[in-house]
Amino acid sequence: MAVKIVLALGGNALQSGKGEATAQAQLSVVHKTCEYIAEMNERGYEMAIVHGNGPQVGRILMASEAAKDVTPPMPFDVCGAMSQGYIGYHLQQALKYALNKRNQNFPVVTIATQVVVNEKDPAFQNPTKPIGPFYSKEEAEELTTSKGYVMKEDAGRGYRRVVASPLPQKIVEIDAVKELWPKAIVITCGGGGIPVIEHPTGCLCGTAAVIDKDFAAELLAEQVEADILMILTEVEKVAVNYNKPDQKNLDHLSIYEANKYCEEGQFAPGSMLPKVQAAMKFVRSNPSKKAIITSLDKAIEALDGKTGTVFTFN
Repeated sequence: MAVKIVLALGGNALQSGKGEATAQAQLSVVHKTCEYIAEMNERGYEMAIVHGNGPQVGRILMASEAAKDVTPPMPFDVCGAMSQGYIGYHLQQALKYALNKRNQNFPVVTIATQVVVNEKDPAFQNPTKPIGPFYSKEEAEELTTSKGYVMKEDAGRGYRRVVASPLPQKIVEIDAVKELWPKAIVITCGGGGIPVIEHPTGCLCGTAAVIDKDFAAELLAEQVEADILMILTEVEKVAVNYNKPDQKNLDHLSIYEANKYCEEGQFAPGSMLPKVQAAMKFVRSNPSKKAIITSLDKAIEALDGKTGTVFTFN
């Protein structure tokens, strides 16, 4: 039977690190990303793709707010839905091109995906999810004063606006995803999913939040019974003492070891920590399966067991 993978794409899989924020620049990067995904498909892996949307949803929101004198600003959940649409469109277009070059006439489809969160989740009282561009300390202070944004330093790279990041509880369109698997490569839970609150009446109502895409990918991987949760980011391996003279790259982590490093504060919140926590949750729920964290350009080698950090139960 084919190996089932849920791929969680980090920001570097969608945009370059050179500050290019145009749609054209994103599509150029996505074309390179999709070459790796097409190779995985050629090898016979069955896949669903989850992607982040922090920079994109931040820019959509900023554009909406900047035009407030012309048209009413879009609600945050609608901005998230818009980001799902245009990122999914880019991935569909680029991946179909990469597949066709390999003579693989395989469908690719994006599902606008709602994800239920708990309105009492403590994350709403403690915003942590970075969105939008990076700012200097002075710019961040000005935005806090002028717009009331919550700004936090992001892993030594500058300051970003942060919003609530509640944990995903339920993927509303999961039955559609299962129906399409393995008939297509499905792009789903984009940006972690459109965050919605489920009311007792059954009504779903959008809320202002960004669900962490790694936790959404983990929930998806559980529900489609994936063999591997693969989280692709900017680094080849998870490291302890990151960016210090005694940095140590890790080939393998058990649940016990990973939890120990989390308690020591080895992984930055909003950066590597949620990736490690999502990997831990997946293998804890599926002791016979594994999670992998690695860089996009090393994804194939990681699947071959040559690199990356592999998470297993023991």
